[in-house]
Amino acid sequence: MRVREQAIQMIGPEADMLGIVSLPPEDVAAKHTAVVIVVGGAQYRVGSHRQFVQLARRLAAEGHPVLRFDLPGMGDSPGILLPFEATSDPIGLAIDALYQHCPGVDQVVLWGLCDGASASVLYLRNTQDPRVVGLALLNPWVRSEASHARVRVKHYYRQRLLDPSFWRKLLGGQVGWQALRGLGHNLIAMRRHEPTPLSFQDAMAEAWKAFPGAILLLLSERDLVAKEFHELAQSDARWLGSLERSQLFLQHIQGADHTCSTTTASRQMESFVLSWLRQIM
Repeated sequence: MRVREQAIQMIGPEADMLGIVSLPPEDVAAKHTAVVIVVGGAQYRVGSHRQFVQLARRLAAEGHPVLRFDLPGMGDSPGILLPFEATSDPIGLAIDALYQHCPGVDQVVLWGLCDGASASVLYLRNTQDPRVVGLALLNPWVRSEASHARVRVKHYYRQRLLDPSFWRKLLGGQVGWQALRGLGHNLIAMRRHEPTPLSFQDAMAEAWKAFPGAILLLLSERDLVAKEFHELAQSDARWLGSLERSQLFLQHIQGADHTCSTTTASRQMESFVLSWLRQIM
């Protein structure tokens, strides 16, 4: 039997949204834990290389109802595109719709990639929604100028400076001196102090520590966004201890890029999510 899918329209106070609910095959018992896929960046409900479609169908095949939807201003949803920090209302509307269309659901997990992951964390800070019992976060977005500079210096410039061929090319005129100027700019940026008002990174740290549910953190091996998050979580005072919190499940996806674009990486990510769901149910 195949996964069943249904298009739904979510009527919001300011903008409507369109979504696709993926339901388990008729011969598979539906589980009480559903998944809402929170889209991030300039993407719609299908995802890069059909990532969200494939994830939704695999989870539904194992019994989990799944909703993937277009945020206002994206895909088939009308309205004005919102920054990820301001998407709590649409996320709440999506959860409401999933409950209406799947009466057997009694708890929800939010799955998000990049700033969709960050939006999921911020949703809990803004709402403390008791229906959400878990967060599955793939390469969460926490970039600031300073954090990006630190990661560039650590994972890019350090490697180049230790490579003898780089210096041979530099002295031979094959590499422009702008490479060293770029290093200088990054060293200056990483020493800058963060702004004093509460940033979205600070708000995420608060929500991360306050959330009583389970968190699955998925980090791609070949992704600077993932490295920035890991660096921040280990070095920033507001995030210290976040990787040691109870109910945190950390998985590194070997060889994966930001969106797990290869079949191997995508299947590994999906398997991590399914295994985690079995543990927390």
